[in-house]
Formats: sequence, structure tokens, C-alpha cells
Amino acid sequence: MFRFFVPITFLFAAVTLFPPVTTAHEFQAGDLFIDHPWARATIGRTPNGSAYLTIHNRGETADRLIGVAVENAEKAELHQHIRDGDVMRMRPVTGGLPLAAGGRVAFAPGGYHIMLFGLTSPLIEGESFPMRLSFEKAGEVEVTVKIESAAYMPAAAAHGH
Repeated sequence: MFRFFVPITFLFAAVTLFPPVTTAHEFQAGDLFIDHPWARATIGRTPNGSAYLTIHNRGETADRLIGVAVENAEKAELHQHIRDGDVMRMRPVTGGLPLAAGGRVAFAPGGYHIMLFGLTSPLIEGESFPMRLSFEKAGEVEVTVKIESAAYMPAAAAHGH
């Protein structure tokens, strides 16, 4: 019995102390790194959805996200939530989104996001879709948006980072 106790104890410790490593989900356009593009799964025939990601500008020059395009929706727009008194309102970002040199911009629920209007099919958990980001200086880059569960919240967003 002792022979099985040690390996099982070791296996339990290894799983508990060393969680599974996830594969990188990062894309690059010049000095811009786009980390974990994702969208929440939609429920039923919901006509709209939203996508999120984080952009790190690791360069010494500012840039600007000026557009976004997807094939699985009629239109995609940069949006943000703005507090108007006691009410949160969603507004389009006009003129592009500045990306400061050495800076980081996180798209997360309740903040910046990419609205997907007129979805041509539901966003199904476990699937993915391509999205093209256009930057003023870095040009265009295609990323893969992973569709997460409807309740998904990245650890950084859940902790306000």
C-alpha cells in the first residue's frame, strides 16, 4: 500500500502546486502585442456580442487603434462604458484609441470593448473567429478571438487590473 501512497500523494501535490500551463494566445503588429483576444458566448439568437483583449505598446512611439473588422458580424466598433451620473452608458470611441509608448490598454467588461453588431451566427463557447485590427502606424494584424463561456472573466479583469 505504501508504494501507491507516495505516487498518489506526489501527483496530488503536483496538480495542486503546479496548475496546467495554458498555451500563449498573443499576436504582434510591430511593437504592439495583443494578448488573449476573447469574446463571451452568446445565448440564443442574441444579435450582438462583444470582444475583449489587451494591447501592450512595447515601443518608444505612440500608436492608435483606428479600426476593427470581423466577418461574423455586420459591423464591429470600438466602444467604451462611461459613467453619466449614476448610470453607465456605452459610447463609440471616435477618432481611434491612443496607445501610449510603453503603455497598455485593456479591453474588459465595463470598460473598452469591441461591439459586434448583427452577428451572422451565435458565438459558441470553445470556437473562435478571426478579427482584423487596424493601427495608425503598425498597420493591420489578424488575431484569433477565442469564445469563452458566458460567465468568463479573466483573472486580471476580475481583480481590477
